[in-house]
Amino acid sequence: MAETKKTIRILQVNKLYYPVTGGIERVVQQLAEGLCDVTDSKVLVCQQKGKTTTEQINGVEVTRASSIGMLSSLPLSMSFLWKFRKMSRDRDILHIHMPFPLGDLACFLSGYRGKVVLWWHSDIVRQKRMLKIYRPLMEWLLRRADSIIVATQGHIDGSEFLKPYEDKCRIIPFGVERQIEETADRWIAVQEESSGRQRSSKDSVRFLFVGRLVYYKGCNELIRAFIQASASRSDLFLDIVGTGPLEREMKEMVHEAGLEERVRFYANVEDEELAEFFGTCDVFVLPSVARSEAFGLVQIEAMAFGKPVINTKLPSGVPYVSLDQVTGLTVPPEDVHKLAQAMQYLAEHPDERREMGVRARLRMKKMYRIDTMLEHVKRLYEELMEGNE
Repeated sequence: MAETKKTIRILQVNKLYYPVTGGIERVVQQLAEGLCDVTDSKVLVCQQKGKTTTEQINGVEVTRASSIGMLSSLPLSMSFLWKFRKMSRDRDILHIHMPFPLGDLACFLSGYRGKVVLWWHSDIVRQKRMLKIYRPLMEWLLRRADSIIVATQGHIDGSEFLKPYEDKCRIIPFGVERQIEETADRWIAVQEESSGRQRSSKDSVRFLFVGRLVYYKGCNELIRAFIQASASRSDLFLDIVGTGPLEREMKEMVHEAGLEERVRFYANVEDEELAEFFGTCDVFVLPSVARSEAFGLVQIEAMAFGKPVINTKLPSGVPYVSLDQVTGLTVPPEDVHKLAQAMQYLAEHPDERREMGVRARLRMKKMYRIDTMLEHVKRLYEELMEGNE
């Protein structure tokens, strides 16, 4: 009689979890829910503030350790250390999402002897003082890890810390969520059925930004570039979807330029409405200026809708996602003039814009599907467990 294959027991570890929305939180949820049918998956995170809770979310057990609040984006939670030690005891693999100093400390104190997988989402960029204290612990966990997942080669090449551990690194690109891909497929099918005509170069051109309005996203640079690009053209429009600390300053810049009718801000957008923004825009812009932008998941969502992307040549994964002159244009970070030129070029060349959009969609289908990401992670888990047999 054939031996039944053991179900691999996984503990996903991160700062926060759904319904908190962020790129890392989305990836953790994708892994936990996407692999729950083939693994025994649990999730350990922290509360932003409040008591410990355990609940079932879409078939996954999620424990949120109590916290008295957040300091420099880090939960203040002593109970997390105890929960980590307790929940890790029967797990075959701990999958820790970094950077998360409290997770490193919990692993160090737990005495856990099983397999450890890290998903390196980005370096710590701004908190230099904390990094000096944290780095020895981070280096310990990098040495301790059995495997380190990164989404692109750019994560390794642009990191201050990963090069010595490159032999442990496994490149597994992120994936567009099934619902978004299906919505994009339907949207494009409807467009192809309802309109056989080609848009002329005299039609208006809509640019789209989606994300938090924070410094590293290059939000102010985007406004300045749009002001330059639209100086001689009245047919350019910019939709900005998101909220954040720079919102007021950005709106003041738009007001001073007299562009309130052509630059619109949208907050609290539902999924259906967001899909419409992606579908109706002509160009997606990700003008990020710092390595805090390690990948830019919104790039692949725009690419799913067949949109060319203007991104920046950061020392991170960003320019590895949408390729310069292939699926869009890549410009130097913080270079307002070059960004404006890229916007003008795509506005003035509709045929090239559409061709880049077609290639963007093909690249997304080939490289950035959620099922592909999940299959690669599952295969990595299995390889690690085979080493224990």
